[in-house]
Amino acid sequence: MSQQTSAPVLPTQAPAQKTPLFSLDNRYIAPAFITCILLAGHLSFGILESYQKTLLAIVTSIGLELVLARIFTSKYVLRVKGRHIWNPSNFGISVMLFLAAETVATLSIQWGNYLLPMLVIWALGSVIIWRLRRFHITGIYVASFIAFAFIRSWMTGSPWQSEIAPITGPMYQLFIFFMITDPKTTVRSKRGQCLVVFLVAVVEMVLRLDQTVYAPFYALFVVGPTAMLIEIWLESRRANATKLTVAQ
Repeated sequence: MSQQTSAPVLPTQAPAQKTPLFSLDNRYIAPAFITCILLAGHLSFGILESYQKTLLAIVTSIGLELVLARIFTSKYVLRVKGRHIWNPSNFGISVMLFLAAETVATLSIQWGNYLLPMLVIWALGSVIIWRLRRFHITGIYVASFIAFAFIRSWMTGSPWQSEIAPITGPMYQLFIFFMITDPKTTVRSKRGQCLVVFLVAVVEMVLRLDQTVYAPFYALFVVGPTAMLIEIWLESRRANATKLTVAQ
């Protein structure tokens, strides 16, 4: 009888995945989008003092961040149990407004009645946030803001259009697309994220009723870290309870 030897089975190789011709690292999405907002705002309304001073500020910020990164390992310096507490941009802007409100100028609250630039920015921002799977945060905040705008209009007697108008400005573009959606400074669960951003809108409404101009920044400055600290505390309690159960 002749014995048939089976041929060795060679491992099949998975087909090589094609690298997209055009791809953008998520780390560069926010800076690229913010740059587009600044350029659009300056070309339309001249919001920048000068190109030279703006470039100097950007280069200085990059250089300072590179130096501090060598010392603190990250721009997220304020941490509790390894978790980041404040969004860096929100923290920096809020502190400057607290300490030197008369000499600090943020992006204008409104850009006039030009609808097309706003539609472009909102479309691009929505695509970016959808890609990052954090559109629910932006959506809940926008819906809450509009609902509270009608409530403020009813309470104060002001036109509802004037109450909704601020959300069309550049300050809010950065706020709703990047500050409140920052993965490192939001709670873990999707339901928790929706609740926190709703509470941000609630606190903002209260501050607006008190005639606070930069209400969204201050609201996030208070609500965001509070939510993070509560989550850290709850996780610590659960971890301790698990250790006790295992020990028993």
